[in-house]
Amino acid sequence: MTELLPRSAPEQQGIPTAAIERLVAALGGISHLHTLTVVRHGHVVAEATWAPYERDEPTAMYSVSKSFTSLAVGLAIDEGRFGLDDRVIDLVPDAAPTEPSEHLAQLRVRHLLTMTTGHTSEVELWQGDWARDTLAAELVHAPGTHWMYNTPATYLLSLIVQTRTGERLLDYLRPRLFEPLGFVDPAWLQSPSGVDAGGFGLSIRPEELAAFGQLLLQRGSWKGRQLVPAGWIDEATAWQVANDPGESDWNQGYGFQFWQCRHGAYRGDGAFGQYVVVMPEHDAVVAITGGLPDMQLPLDALWAELLPAFDAVSSSGVAPADAVGGGTALIVPTVPIAAPGGEIRDEAVEYAYEGGPLRRLRISGGVLEVDDHELPFVPGEWTVAVFPADPSADRFWYGDRVAVGGGWNGDEFAAELRLLGDAATLRLVLESTGRLTITQDVGFDGTDVWAGDATQAVVAHQSVVSP
Repeated sequence: MTELLPRSAPEQQGIPTAAIERLVAALGGISHLHTLTVVRHGHVVAEATWAPYERDEPTAMYSVSKSFTSLAVGLAIDEGRFGLDDRVIDLVPDAAPTEPSEHLAQLRVRHLLTMTTGHTSEVELWQGDWARDTLAAELVHAPGTHWMYNTPATYLLSLIVQTRTGERLLDYLRPRLFEPLGFVDPAWLQSPSGVDAGGFGLSIRPEELAAFGQLLLQRGSWKGRQLVPAGWIDEATAWQVANDPGESDWNQGYGFQFWQCRHGAYRGDGAFGQYVVVMPEHDAVVAITGGLPDMQLPLDALWAELLPAFDAVSSSGVAPADAVGGGTALIVPTVPIAAPGGEIRDEAVEYAYEGGPLRRLRISGGVLEVDDHELPFVPGEWTVAVFPADPSADRFWYGDRVAVGGGWNGDEFAAELRLLGDAATLRLVLESTGRLTITQDVGFDGTDVWAGDATQAVVAHQSVVSP
């Protein structure tokens, strides 16, 4: 993949290599990290990757998508397509109730951006008409008076952009943002009515996430072009409203689809460990992808290990603020994630299931066959295979590439399926009785996916082939 940002040695940009190494060690101790990219003075100074994840493959951004939607709104406003304080029901009249409530009539674009719509619970986005359902829900509070994290609000922003420009969000941003930045085939999930999800669903590569952060740091300027108005970047990434009280990085205030951080930073972030952290005071950007349950921990590691290291060194008498590129980025050796071990058996075992996300499971030699998809596995190693998402089977994720590892341990078979384009890892445990348990590392509805007994035992496993 073409590099979007120049490379430089950490010391050339005022960061000791030892500080980067400490940061990687701290993040590795958290586990469930996939990639790390550190940018200083516009140069990538460090990269780390946790295998089997890859830097050149797209991954789900989850709610980082909201920050991209914010820039699309800013661009559309700058083009005169609609205004920041326009009423929502005027912009998408076909989705609005025929008799809007007093609060709904007061709802403005600004309130969608700041998540101060007046809702007290989120409308579920899966089936149906997302916009109609969101606008039909009661606004308990007057818009602008109550903050609540609200993904359906961002979906309405996507619908407004599409309605007023005639282009879906992805296509609208392609010539204005994605192509100038050098993104390769970004993808965005859509609602049943054909509108980009807005608040989630964008898939891009780790370096593209870092380049996005650098664009923000440069106030919308990229290689001599002003891609996004600087005033919009300033307003969107600034404190706009107070959110939930507390001391963590989720309690510092909210902008236009951006979170405020401690230490003068701000960020876009997505569920389970997707971050683009911008530190204007230090001219730095950190991009992280992952699949972790506690999202505060990586930010704590940044503040503890990286923040004190800025400008701790100066190479050849060059002031860090005026540093130029030199040397190569610190490429941290790939950090392996252990794959499950066990044995391979030469005879097949096959079970059929009802009522769960899988219909059939077959293990034959070194092949795990889930429904009609063959996933080769090697105990103690990762093998990459294709496993398409299938919403009709209550199974859905981003991308179709999985890393598989597993094996037999006694009469029990265990395997991990790491979804390389997503945050989650699925764990399958098959007992000799045919009982199958599926769990995941992270999930909006918990870690238990499904457990059930086979309705039909087709064959039984037999001899061991290899350890």
